Amino acid sequence: MKVILNEDVKHLGEMGDVKTVANGYARNYLFPRSLALPYNDVTVAWFDSRKEEIEARKEAKRADSASLKEKLSAHTVTIVMAAGQNGKLYGAVTAQTISEALAKDGFEIERKRIDVPGLTIKSVGKYTVTVRLYEAQTAEFPVVVEAQSEAEQPSKAAKGQKKDRRSDKAESATGAESAIGAESATGAEDTVIAENDESVAAETPAEESGEKTE
Repeated sequence: MKVILNEDVKHLGEMGDVKTVANGYARNYLFPRSLALPYNDVTVAWFDSRKEEIEARKEAKRADSASLKEKLSAHTVTIVMAAGQNGKLYGAVTAQTISEALAKDGFEIERKRIDVPGLTIKSVGKYTVTVRLYEAQTAEFPVVVEAQSEAEQPSKAAKGQKKDRRSDKAESATGAESAIGAESATGAEDTVIAENDESVAAETPAEESGEKTE
């Protein structure tokens, strides 16, 4: 179905744009919310009468986009991540990572509008990232990826201590099991010896025991 957008619709278009959409999408979503109108002679004439208003809105967007471009071009995004000694990141910097970093600096930029070189950044260094703005405008700004300091990363000593504690616990458990096993074995041996002594006593003739029988 052909429609004319009555408002800016995300991922679809701007006010005054003519679009072809699914019938259900138009009837169940766009029309009930007055986001679009059916494309016909009446609606086309009505939008023609609003050309100046629509163009003024677009011009304001162009001005906002130019201002954002200027601010972004003068801005540097710094991202600190854990990395190895060779500079390789343990994770990766993505468009979402940069979008979140920009948000902290006061820039609301959707991740879909951010173009990262190679799609992801996997090593520390300085990179140039591009943001797609209004219409054909774009902005470029530097992204500096730094490695966390050793103080911010878990120390090797702490890791070693944890490992030692785990080893001590394992040794304690093993020692306890060994002690229990030894006690069980000793107990079993004592029982067997006691039983054997009783059997010998039972089988010994009375004469050998020093007693006389009548």
